[in-house]
Amino acid sequence: MDMHEILTAVREENQRAVLATIVCVEGHSYRKAGATMLFIIGGKQIGSISPGCLEHDLMERAEEVWTTGRFSCIDYNMNQDKDVIWGEAIGCGGEIRLLLEPVNECLRAVLLKAKEYNDEGQSVRLTRSWNDHAISYSFTDVTFEEDAPCYTDRHEEGWVRMSMDICPRPRLVLFGAGKDTDALYALVKSIGFHIVIADWRGAICTKERYPDAECIVGTPVEIMEEVCFRPDDYLIVCSHQLQQDREMIRLALPLKLVYIGVMGSKKRIRLLFETFLIPSNVRAPIGLSIGADGPAEIAVSIAAELIAIRAGIKQRSRKEWGRDVDFGPLFGGRAKQAHGNAQAIVRAGDK
Repeated sequence: MDMHEILTAVREENQRAVLATIVCVEGHSYRKAGATMLFIIGGKQIGSISPGCLEHDLMERAEEVWTTGRFSCIDYNMNQDKDVIWGEAIGCGGEIRLLLEPVNECLRAVLLKAKEYNDEGQSVRLTRSWNDHAISYSFTDVTFEEDAPCYTDRHEEGWVRMSMDICPRPRLVLFGAGKDTDALYALVKSIGFHIVIADWRGAICTKERYPDAECIVGTPVEIMEEVCFRPDDYLIVCSHQLQQDREMIRLALPLKLVYIGVMGSKKRIRLLFETFLIPSNVRAPIGLSIGADGPAEIAVSIAAELIAIRAGIKQRSRKEWGRDVDFGPLFGGRAKQAHGNAQAIVRAGDK
């Protein structure tokens, strides 16, 4: 979900910057293909590519990329028996290729366009195509709601093509303000959800309490009308007021949201669903079974479940695409430089 922060930074800070994107991975890697990081020259870094072991080296390379104005591909081999520096120092056992691009006028315009799409609630597929001399960008519409896998392939005349979907953050609606919501809000705002807090009590559902969330005050019916739920939304019912929760569940069930989580004991769940069947998109009681006790631990169990649900949707998207993402050929058929000296296979200026 780093891309959302990067798009925001590009829009708000028109500074010298270089975008790093993982093109492909073979073996184990901390991040997967499509992960991005923004290096602001002489300033901060946004996003992550590794646990911190590659960033210093990448920052130095980013400065060179900005100075030359040319994009570059960098390889890191973390196999102990293949690279005596990166392999011994990191030992993750994987091989990573990254694309470094100066955020010039062309790329900045592309990223701002993607941000515009996302702000309108639309997903967009960004495709880069490059060879030894040039790089180009194109957009296509995305017809499904969740992130599809980033994929890379080679095609004729030495061109490499990389496509990745840039999607709006999935929306998570928390119905009911309180201690459990406070703990959950503090945790999930950092894992890539757009958060909406909804409650009928205006005194406790405020921007002062939840500064990074939308706050909606009203009855369940009014909340439904204002939120305008979409099938890809997530809903957590956690007001601990039986009648309000039951009404919210009654209104939400026909919408077939991707996820509805209901907080409470098994006895309370039976009271809430006494006249309803519990469909497969509902988790009741909510959260993974980790023996959680208290708001903070319960929030961890819920956040873990949200991540698992989101990851499961991505896996289904991969199957629907019919792609077996295999990057081996991109690493084969060329000499590899040892001692962490990455081979820059693309050294031409941007179009």
